[in-house]
Amino acid sequence: QVQLQESGPGLVKPSQTLSLTCTVSGASITTNKYYWTWIRQPPGKGLEWIGYITYSGSTYYNTSLKSPTSISRDTSKNIVTLHLSSVTPEDTAVYYCARVYSDYAFMDYWGKGTLVTISS
Repeated sequence: QVQLQESGPGLVKPSQTLSLTCTVSGASITTNKYYWTWIRQPPGKGLEWIGYITYSGSTYYNTSLKSPTSISRDTSKNIVTLHLSSVTPEDTAVYYCARVYSDYAFMDYWGKGTLVTISS
């Protein structure tokens, strides 16, 4: 069975970098046709797509985000990482990682999410 778990600091100061890790078990992040995506939900707001990394390592990002975004991976550890630099309080949200089946753009597995607060 596939499981995803987000981890990282719950509090980040403005202008610093938000770094989160998605640990994947039960599936390989290099398996064909699957992407690994990050989504967030600010308090009281809807879901917002951040970006994703493909099974081959290609990355794509939501250019509407004001904080520079990067997604990377460590295939030996089967983890996906998210970095948001120069964060502001508007980046406060529950952050989720999820798996995408690319043939249908369908997110079949989600992590439980982790709250990150941007505050000084």
